[in-house]
Amino acid sequence: MRISQMFLKTTKSVPSDEQSNNARLLIRGGFICKEMAGAYTFLPLGLRVIENIKTVIREEMNAIGSSELLMTTLQPKEIWDITGRWDDQVVDVWFKSQLKNGQQVGFGWSHEEPMMMMISKYVQSYRDLPISVYQFQTKLRNELRAKSGIMRGREFLMKDMYAFSRTQKELDEFYEITKQAYLRVYERVGLGPYTYLTFASGGAFTQFSQEYQTITDSGEDVIYIDKDKKIAVNEEVYSEKVLTQLGLTKEKMTKVKAAEVGNIFNFGSIKGEQMGVYYSDEASQRQPIFLSSYGIGVSRLMGVIAEIFNDESGLMWPKQIAPAQVYLMAIKEGKDTKYTNEIYNILTEAGIEVIYDDRDIRPGEKFADADLIGLPWRVVVSSEKAAIDQYEIKERNEKKPLFVNKQGLVAKLSDRRN
Repeated sequence: MRISQMFLKTTKSVPSDEQSNNARLLIRGGFICKEMAGAYTFLPLGLRVIENIKTVIREEMNAIGSSELLMTTLQPKEIWDITGRWDDQVVDVWFKSQLKNGQQVGFGWSHEEPMMMMISKYVQSYRDLPISVYQFQTKLRNELRAKSGIMRGREFLMKDMYAFSRTQKELDEFYEITKQAYLRVYERVGLGPYTYLTFASGGAFTQFSQEYQTITDSGEDVIYIDKDKKIAVNEEVYSEKVLTQLGLTKEKMTKVKAAEVGNIFNFGSIKGEQMGVYYSDEASQRQPIFLSSYGIGVSRLMGVIAEIFNDESGLMWPKQIAPAQVYLMAIKEGKDTKYTNEIYNILTEAGIEVIYDDRDIRPGEKFADADLIGLPWRVVVSSEKAAIDQYEIKERNEKKPLFVNKQGLVAKLSDRRN
């Protein structure tokens, strides 16, 4: 990808009302554009990060046997009335509207009820279960305050998965499998060392839930962590009783700030009973379907990663989700262009994703943009060094560059261990 052909523009100016570090960095780097408080456009570079995060999540959800679909954002009032969750006193984040024929509708903030209603049309027998489905979808939540950039949006991208089981035992087994799949997701996107499985309140979902919290000073939550057991308790439910339930002791708990990056809810049979969604078991007896749901805020995850992986010069994307692997630049366009084009073609043919800064601007501007955008590697070409088959390569998190020949350059950038 050549910058001269891309819709990519870095900037030094940030909206005056933008407080969060993640949004400020992402706006400056040309990843997002702020439309209004809590709503951001993902520009081409930002969308590439989103798609890479989605790929990681998709692979892990597929690996545990879940199937991807896409449901509607528009949701009829009637199905939410059944469980009482249309009531603003129960769920206070609804965006609601009315069709021209007078029918009341809501814009999806979650999908348990619509999913249960859909499954009721396809499941009759125990032979039809278990089922697990997931989607990537834009959610809308009427948050009172949206002040944490893309970590807390009124419009955001979410992966939500729903599992339908025959028994509590079957639900619990899938629940445990998914817990491990979530940990693999966080490990792959670079957040593994900072992320804790956390016992928390279920809010508008269930009485209690388990969530995944990533330690960061910009987080909105306070949690208490046990570093040895890699488990945490949200401050909202922190008590001696809960600690005893979890086999934890107060002396080993450390108080930290954190951001929620995922949550899982065990509804048991309550949704099936409330909505009348049943199946026939082996004895032809009517049984309620058991439901569990699993969420990861994809755009929120991107925001948390931006908060953690940065320095005074800009972003520092983990390799797995970076919008490209290499920022390629010439010291002087024209004089060095022939050699830089050659390297661009060699790397591209080797399957290495490259952003080639082919603009005719001062080298200092290119170096600054390379650091701000934060790709894992920077490769610099000058005709003097290229004439002796030497090319400068530097990792984003390193201070000093190395010089390698063409063969060494391809080998280093192709090595997945780096």
